[in-house]
Amino acid sequence: MQYRTHTCGELTSSDVDKEVTLSGWVHRRRDFGNLIFVDLRDRYGIIQVVFHPDQVDDFSIAKSLKYEYIITVHGIVSLREEKTINKELATGEIELHTHSVQILSKSKPLPFEIFESEKGEEDEELRLKYRYLELRREKLRDNILFRAKMVKQIRDYMEIRDFIDIATPVLTVSSPEGARDFLVPSRIHPGKFYALPQAPQQYKQLLMVAGFDRYYQIAACMRDEDPRADRSPGEFYQLDCETSFMTQDEFFELMEPLFVELTQDLAGKKVKQKPFPRIPFKEVFERYGSDRPDLRYTLELADVTAWGNGSDFNIFKTASYVRALVVPKGAEFTRKEIDNEFTDVATRAHAKGLAWMKFTENTWEGGIAKFFSNEALNELQKMLHVASGSIIFFAADEWKISCEALGAVRSLVAKKQGLADPNEIAWAWIVDFPMYERNEETGAIDFGHNPFSMPQGGMDSLVEKDPLDILAYQYDIIANGLELSSGAVRNKDPHIMYKAFEIAGYKKEDVNKKFGHMIDAFEYGAPPHCGFAPGIERLVMLLRGEDNIRSVVPFPKNQKAEEPMMGSPSEVSDQQLTELGLSIKKTL
Repeated sequence: MQYRTHTCGELTSSDVDKEVTLSGWVHRRRDFGNLIFVDLRDRYGIIQVVFHPDQVDDFSIAKSLKYEYIITVHGIVSLREEKTINKELATGEIELHTHSVQILSKSKPLPFEIFESEKGEEDEELRLKYRYLELRREKLRDNILFRAKMVKQIRDYMEIRDFIDIATPVLTVSSPEGARDFLVPSRIHPGKFYALPQAPQQYKQLLMVAGFDRYYQIAACMRDEDPRADRSPGEFYQLDCETSFMTQDEFFELMEPLFVELTQDLAGKKVKQKPFPRIPFKEVFERYGSDRPDLRYTLELADVTAWGNGSDFNIFKTASYVRALVVPKGAEFTRKEIDNEFTDVATRAHAKGLAWMKFTENTWEGGIAKFFSNEALNELQKMLHVASGSIIFFAADEWKISCEALGAVRSLVAKKQGLADPNEIAWAWIVDFPMYERNEETGAIDFGHNPFSMPQGGMDSLVEKDPLDILAYQYDIIANGLELSSGAVRNKDPHIMYKAFEIAGYKKEDVNKKFGHMIDAFEYGAPPHCGFAPGIERLVMLLRGEDNIRSVVPFPKNQKAEEPMMGSPSEVSDQQLTELGLSIKKTL
């Protein structure tokens, strides 16, 4: 039996009068008694199928068809009458007049409709439990198909440029890489554990030592992290990539065209700026209040510390930093919006509050305006070029909080005013990250990012500079408020590595215990190397304009890190635990 000669979406008016066989799902069915119309669906599209009682072999089968039955039909492609053409359907000019129909699979009543209704989406837990049904929906299906096309285009790009696809181990060793490891008990070695890879970081650097100067893979990474809108709990995929004998700028020039191609050719969107801006971490934080700002709009923070410290307003007078965000047309925001929404996002960014005032028709009003003299307000207006109808938000705090609080306000302003063009991608490289940061809880010096990054200035910087002033050859690629990847020029010098870890509180024996294999490998000749690892799911989110990572993952976990469809995580049998030498300790 032949199931199909064509797919539903590929037929056009050039196929009129052809005999074809199609198979798919009954998407919709309309019964007019002596005439039945079925919209037949497969992953390639939808076509209208017509059943005439005097043309089809067994009209009773057509009468018995129900929603989501899978059928095979054989018939002749015909032009629709002019008045029945469906311009919203790719195959809307044609239809299939059926000679025979066969039911391949019946469907019981579904827990929800496959095609989107105007009632809104059903409960997410229900949709995740029946994810295989939700995947039939057009939007979700197209996201998954887009992801497959994107991965193919990435592979083509990499292999044309002599990158080698090398698989690295999934069972590896536990190491401190910033998140909790998933541990796998060893049956052969009782009491010992493998770890699932948070990333192939060490393996790809060892491949550079081995001489594979351009490595990549679409790597599965597993981290025991809490879920977020842009982060899957447990597992994700990334374009893992490493190169030898390249500087940071050369690496940017090599990889940047990939993102241009994905944006323009695959997603059909605009790249805001080429080449991508390269903005130092300190600068981007002070201008936009984030190290991954949305650069599609130009709202920028301003440092008004000197003005604030020189005023009589005590909060500003004593603040380490006073920053301002001027919002054109922001005077339209109501006091309720400011108090409930804008202040909320600022305080969630750890600000003590959010100060503001409006400037309309050359008059200052509202908020904290009454605490300043006319001379001070005029000075502020000239300094910030404040136009009539604007609102100014202020944050007064230490450096980081003063930036982040207004960064959060900036994002909310853009959302409310619709400042971001959905058809534009604003890519940028963020460079010159701090090598170290102070742990807010313990006060100790710790690595700011990847501990294997090369400090700028090498050993001299580690010996001579305040740790908090040392910059790393560490970089991120960002777009539209998302961090797509961190990367770095790697530290390949054992002496520099020992010193870098020493500053962060690690003894030489600690480094040898955790990374002795890396140190040993570097002593056999390690080339200069650098790389990064953009997240596949985040790339799809960005290019498809999705807000939640579950919209681009075929079988995602929910916000509790559970998969309702398969029932994971689950308990295992006592026999399995005994084989592994494990027992479960119950906690209250």
